Amino acid sequence: QVQLVESGGELVQPGDSLRLSCVASGFMFADYMMAWVRRAPGKGLEWVSVISSRGGMTRYAEFAEDRFTISRDNAKNTLFLQMTNLKPEDTAVYYCIKFKELYPPWPDTRRGPVAGYDYRGQGTQVTVSS
Repeated sequence: QVQLVESGGELVQPGDSLRLSCVASGFMFADYMMAWVRRAPGKGLEWVSVISSRGGMTRYAEFAEDRFTISRDNAKNTLFLQMTNLKPEDTAVYYCIKFKELYPPWPDTRRGPVAGYDYRGQGTQVTVSS
């Protein structure tokens, strides 16, 4: 069955960097668009970043541009999120998601609701605090 297992979250100080990973199994990883989303305390799911199946196209939420980089290694069925200059407002549980369709429309990562996925990992906690 489909499994998405995130790792890499931890307690860091403002300005620090972190690299999150998501190992996928149970489906043809290289065929699917993937994404990172997050849920901050008391808030709903929001987009962080989306990447095309081959990694050639990416899209970011406004808060993630210039600080976060999404990437993937299809040979290792792994999705990454490199985060730099972390801020307290980045504190959240970060999830990787698999889109349900092979060729879904690109989501509106700046305003749109998180939708169109069929599997989500258990999440990894990122806490940014001094």
